[in-house]
Amino acid sequence: MTNIDSEPRRRRVLWPVLAAGAAAVAAGAVLYGTLQPAGKAASDCPADSAKLAATLAPMAKGELAALTVISEPRRAEQFAFERPDGGKATLADFRGRPILLNLWATWCVPCRVEMPALDRLQAAKGGPGFEVVAVNVDTAKLERRAAFLDSVGVKSLTRYADPSGDAFETLRKDGKALGLPVTLVIDKDGCEVAAVEGGAKWDSAEAQALVAALKGG
Repeated sequence: MTNIDSEPRRRRVLWPVLAAGAAAVAAGAVLYGTLQPAGKAASDCPADSAKLAATLAPMAKGELAALTVISEPRRAEQFAFERPDGGKATLADFRGRPILLNLWATWCVPCRVEMPALDRLQAAKGGPGFEVVAVNVDTAKLERRAAFLDSVGVKSLTRYADPSGDAFETLRKDGKALGLPVTLVIDKDGCEVAAVEGGAKWDSAEAQALVAALKGG
């Protein structure tokens, strides 16, 4: 037989438990709303970076149809690479001006077409306000780098290189470099605003319009 007083007693015991549980859920909701899930950290880029990304979005067409615009820009991953004189450089060294960061290799077939186009873009638009930063990522037979660039007529690009392979590995782990070539569009604040996986015609009218937008004009 059921004790008629057992139900009120159960309610008296359960109410504190339920109240504590509700408080824990509420606290969890506040914490989740404050802290971003792993891998989804809030952007630390200025509002201007997001505005620039919005400006670039309509440019993903024609010769730049493969352009992927990043709606929530974030700081570019940092890694070191070599200057032609053997000195070290990082992406932080280019803060204050926008760049196209391009990773390429001598064994990359699309790179043979893309490198001359990047060279022409650098010749036309490069300077204090913009640079094509093309980084070779060959890790063996390094003597081929210069011969490759000479054979395709590259004259204006600075010959950066990363024989350690760290640059490609850093972008690969970040999901940005599944193959070569890969190009990141980085604004003057060091924030990634767009990317292109694979080759693109960087000497096209579309590419020059993109660079003009990056330079603010």
